[in-house]
Amino acid sequence: MKRVLQILGTTNLGGAESRIMDLYRHMNRKEIQFDFLVHSGKKGFFDEEIKRLGGKIYYLPSFRVYNYFSYKKACRLFFAEHPDYAAVHGHMTSTASIYLPEAKKAGIPLTIAHARSAGVDKGIKGTLTKLLRKNLYKKCDKMLACSDLAAKAVFGEKCCRENKVTILPNAIDTREYMPSEQIRNQIRREYQIEDKFVIGHVGRFHYAKNHEFLVEIFAEILKQRENAVLMLLGDGPLRGEIEEKAKRLGVYDKIIFAGNQTPAAPFYQAFDYFLFPSRFEGMPGTVVEAQAAGLKCLISDSVTKQVKATELVTFLSLEQPAKVWADEMIRQTSEVAEGNGNRNPVAECYNLASTNYDVNNQVRFYEELYKGGR
Repeated sequence: MKRVLQILGTTNLGGAESRIMDLYRHMNRKEIQFDFLVHSGKKGFFDEEIKRLGGKIYYLPSFRVYNYFSYKKACRLFFAEHPDYAAVHGHMTSTASIYLPEAKKAGIPLTIAHARSAGVDKGIKGTLTKLLRKNLYKKCDKMLACSDLAAKAVFGEKCCRENKVTILPNAIDTREYMPSEQIRNQIRREYQIEDKFVIGHVGRFHYAKNHEFLVEIFAEILKQRENAVLMLLGDGPLRGEIEEKAKRLGVYDKIIFAGNQTPAAPFYQAFDYFLFPSRFEGMPGTVVEAQAAGLKCLISDSVTKQVKATELVTFLSLEQPAKVWADEMIRQTSEVAEGNGNRNPVAECYNLASTNYDVNNQVRFYEELYKGGR
């Protein structure tokens, strides 16, 4: 059996973490086993499942810039004690230029840098991230990215022009999103929204997700569609700010802050529409999930066009005011019976199941990649 080390910030519920766990669940674990190296000593959302599947979890100190040398030493000591991995797969590209060379020095044959975001945080943190990513392409054996935009943002234009980056969309198990009226009715009864038009969003409360604009759009929608509700799945540092903004706009009582939900798949059944005005993304798996569930999606044009796996997706500029976004959603759903959705789910699920957006197809690539490590 080959062991592969996945390096992440945490094992909490998030985009990259969820995609790795999807892959882990479908991997042939008799041949390939995952371990995890994370930058947090706190218990993570997926810890128990990782252990149940046979994985081990190790910890590195969080990188704080000022601890550059102690962080690098911690990486070196870890790989000196654990040199037998077939591959090290780094999803935390902000410090990959530090830990991947240390893995290589320890004799690990395959080091992988995986770009999963097409942007950085604002301010000094984002500037430092760009600096740390500089020349990352020279410090790994294999470059992967979830989209062209993510590849260019992390590895640079030259690597992309020379086809040195392998593009793999964030894949999901499309079977989990097959339509079910029973599940739809169950969720809608639970939240007492049986007769509502439910607009959904799934994502961490973080600068990239642009929840503040999402709430503004919803306020405009309510002016035209009084029975609309907004259901937000996720949690994060900006949740309190968004709740306060919703109160100021007078729409708080029409928003369901559902928090982290796992599995999230049943909630897509309860949605009638999916709004996603992110400032930047790599390849948002949530938009793929929404399409697999047959939902129409209105998303920002700063998101990679590669997320459009079906004709259910419409792009709109963030430079357009909230009312234009609201008008577009209303236009798309004007002929839909309230509470019944606007989906053609069976056809769309079938389309995705046969593509590289389905983890059952993509897992073969990773198995071959990892087997080449040792």
